[in-house]
Amino acid sequence: MDQVDAGVLSVAYLRDGPPDGWPVILSHGFPYDVHAYDRVVPALTAHGALVIRPYLRGFGPTRFRSAGTVRSGQQAALGSDLVALADALRLDRPIVAGYDWGGLASCVAAALWPQRVSGLVSLAGYDIIDIERQRHAFDPSVEHAVWYQHLFQTERGRATLAAHRRDLCRMLWRQWSPQWAFDEETYAATAPSFDNPDFVDVVIHAYRHALGQTTGDPAYDDLEARLTTRPKITVPAVTLDGATDTLKPGGTADHAPMFTAAHEHRLIDAGHNLPQEAPKAFADAILTVRAWRAW
Repeated sequence: MDQVDAGVLSVAYLRDGPPDGWPVILSHGFPYDVHAYDRVVPALTAHGALVIRPYLRGFGPTRFRSAGTVRSGQQAALGSDLVALADALRLDRPIVAGYDWGGLASCVAAALWPQRVSGLVSLAGYDIIDIERQRHAFDPSVEHAVWYQHLFQTERGRATLAAHRRDLCRMLWRQWSPQWAFDEETYAATAPSFDNPDFVDVVIHAYRHALGQTTGDPAYDDLEARLTTRPKITVPAVTLDGATDTLKPGGTADHAPMFTAAHEHRLIDAGHNLPQEAPKAFADAILTVRAWRAW
């Protein structure tokens, strides 16, 4: 475990592989943590990668550097955190890869700072939130799948997350990955990350902002405005869908026009927590982008 000041955060992260290896940052989602990539890392370091796995804001030992910083979970903040970490560690155009919040952060970084990254792997295609679209109704099957997002719009939802975070998050693991038979030991390795003192505030803000129900941190207003234009991703990318991911019924193959460089979309026999369910497939996607990468 290492810690580094990066932007507004003191980021806790794991580092694996040779110091002079080709860099890749693996970003986890909600409600997961760095252990989602435990079986992805060896496949990458065997090919010479320097792998960085940060705990996102609100998770694990990562902390805000100032008590006055807004405990925001908005997409511009997550993408900014990723780029700030790459800068703090002096990583030369890393490949960024992730799913859920980590996929969102990686897509935002690739879209807004293409000169800072060399490639992207993302679950769920172009995973940048169209907040204006989120203010309107979706098909009932989609609304059912994201019930937790609606719960988090209320103060009762905040209280439920605060009081029952481990039970609620375990429930989400099971619902989103219906064919993944994880054991209690696997869940127990990640669950302490939800005890971060900022976890509830960051999670609640993330989903209220994503649904257009609260304002963001003014520090990110300009970036959020740029994201409303739906900027295309101009770095090489492999996008993934989990065939049994209940959050993405129908998949995201139709996002292909949002990628203007080399791009491949793959359907994997897994659910939402794809790196932990199908680590070889996730590692193979990164190695494909690595093969495309121009040095």
